Amino acid sequence: MGLVRLVFICCFVFVYGENKHDGSIKHDDPMLNTETPNYKEYCVIGAGPGGLQIAYFLENAGRDYLVFEKDHMAGSFFQKYPIHRRLLSINKIFTGKTNKEFNMRHDWNSLISNDDSLKFGKYSKEFYPNADSLLEYLNDYATKLNLKVQYNSTMHDILKRKDGLFQMWDQHNNAYTCKYMIVATGVSEPIAPKFAGDHLIEGYENLSTNLSDYKGQSVFIFGRGNAANDVANFINGVTAVVHMLGRSPTRLAWATLYPGDTRAVNSGILDTYQLKSLDGLYEGTLDDQSILVRSKLDGRLYMDILVDGHTVPGANGTSEYDNIPDREGYDRFIRCIGFTFNNSIFHPSMQPSILEHLWDFKFPGITFSYQAMNYSNMYFAGSSAHSLDYRKSAGGFIHGYRYTVRTLHRIMEWKHHGVQWPAVKFSNPLDLMTHMLKRVNEAADIASMFKSLCDIVVFDEQGISSSYLEAFPCLLISRLSKGSGHNANGPVIVISMQTGNFTGAGVDPFPAERTIFAASAAHRSNSLHPVFYYYNQLSTDQQFLDRPKKWILPIPDRLLHLMEDFHFQFDAETTHALTLRRFLEDTLGRDLRNWFADDCLKMSMTASSLPLGCHGNNPYDIITRNNDLMMSSVQLPAKFLPFPVLSY
Repeated sequence: MGLVRLVFICCFVFVYGENKHDGSIKHDDPMLNTETPNYKEYCVIGAGPGGLQIAYFLENAGRDYLVFEKDHMAGSFFQKYPIHRRLLSINKIFTGKTNKEFNMRHDWNSLISNDDSLKFGKYSKEFYPNADSLLEYLNDYATKLNLKVQYNSTMHDILKRKDGLFQMWDQHNNAYTCKYMIVATGVSEPIAPKFAGDHLIEGYENLSTNLSDYKGQSVFIFGRGNAANDVANFINGVTAVVHMLGRSPTRLAWATLYPGDTRAVNSGILDTYQLKSLDGLYEGTLDDQSILVRSKLDGRLYMDILVDGHTVPGANGTSEYDNIPDREGYDRFIRCIGFTFNNSIFHPSMQPSILEHLWDFKFPGITFSYQAMNYSNMYFAGSSAHSLDYRKSAGGFIHGYRYTVRTLHRIMEWKHHGVQWPAVKFSNPLDLMTHMLKRVNEAADIASMFKSLCDIVVFDEQGISSSYLEAFPCLLISRLSKGSGHNANGPVIVISMQTGNFTGAGVDPFPAERTIFAASAAHRSNSLHPVFYYYNQLSTDQQFLDRPKKWILPIPDRLLHLMEDFHFQFDAETTHALTLRRFLEDTLGRDLRNWFADDCLKMSMTASSLPLGCHGNNPYDIITRNNDLMMSSVQLPAKFLPFPVLSY
């Protein structure tokens, strides 16, 4: 009997882990708990930029929530990283514009709020600001907006109970329960492959920032991303040699338009490599077949990837290769290959799926609505939700995920509380066209999250009145009603910001013919520009799945590219405004010209119908028609009336 009991206990520990919560649970199996200690409707894990941003929206909506932060301050990741303190998120204070929304296109650090004092430009004047300024900003953001953040709370063993609630514990064994879980812990765990000799490598997280430690040394860096290049630039002035290993050729952000690729400010090592000043770059992999050893003969470190130890001085045997890049060995090996999502906060019974075939296990698996693939009512916010637009847009960075977090909140508001997605209503396409031009010229959300967030115009069945939904997920277009609460009974126009075909690693981004100057060739625009997709009816799930490769949306019934512009302004009278008007006229079958009142009056005397430009909003209708009499009365605004009433 004792043996049976022992086996049962061992099996329980294997399945559920060590029971750390004797004082806070009522069952051996914590998933069977029915108590609701410290209940909150929403639990947010992490008070970084993503966690604070979702807290702002929950606060404004009056929801019952609490943010749990393991450290004593918000944005704790930035206390340490980046280790050389310079951020790559640009801080362009002077844009020549006073439009707040437009200026957010060039402010990559501010979070969304209704407090103008919480603009990052008030905290730093540097174009590439110091991380300490961001820390100050984030903590002021949490304080000034009275966000509900509980600091010094290290949450662990998050699980989903049988009753559908989530439960977790802090480091003091206090239990918390909630209905909805939002994980905003970011991508913060350094990637550290295991292989023979990995103890001889220094990780980015433990690097010295004292330049004298690198003086005269030969340094080998695993990684070719921004962190690795930042380290190379920092030590390059005092080292003898810096060599860097990457899985693929260097991808430059100004070539790919992905802000996570190597930025120009970090590309100094490319100069010293190409100009043959001792430094070097080459391609290879770091995996469990790699071997790092220290030579007993010269005391230097050698990476044996290809030839089984034969390149190491003092090793047995010799190699047929006498010119491999790392044949002279190194004083120091450094690992800078990025960060991954840390799932250690979850109970063994609840492990979110990880995208194992993508990007070194970086991101949790999520649906297009930011919900965990294998757990309902658990969502991911901030950089941990970047898998949906990885290497496509800016969802891994503050200027991108401040908008994807807002998108998540709007999805949850409709799904859990019946609050429709905010929409601007238009009674006619003329006012709609003005709003379209305003959005493509000013909006920061669709510009920062290009190809990922789209504006959607839903028309009535007559194609006249419309609802304008801003920054809706492009991937959820076919499920508009389910995601927003708005039904699409008539035609639909989807507006996306897109680039042309010149982008990508290995593609020359500066060909002489890269700029388009004729509106008739706008579809060949290379730089970021608006694209309008017109559908007679909303596309289905199957049509979305069957869309052509590299298309973000299904093939539309009509398509318009507004021509790229050197100033990134789409307000030219003919090239942009007239082109858009004619596109809308063709698709909607309406005359969308604006008319003077006297022109409308003349037409009302000779025509049986008037263009929409002669229709106003009651009580100022230019003409009210009766089906029998065709024209029964005319009403004009007072400023156009030299007489009290004009009637026929």
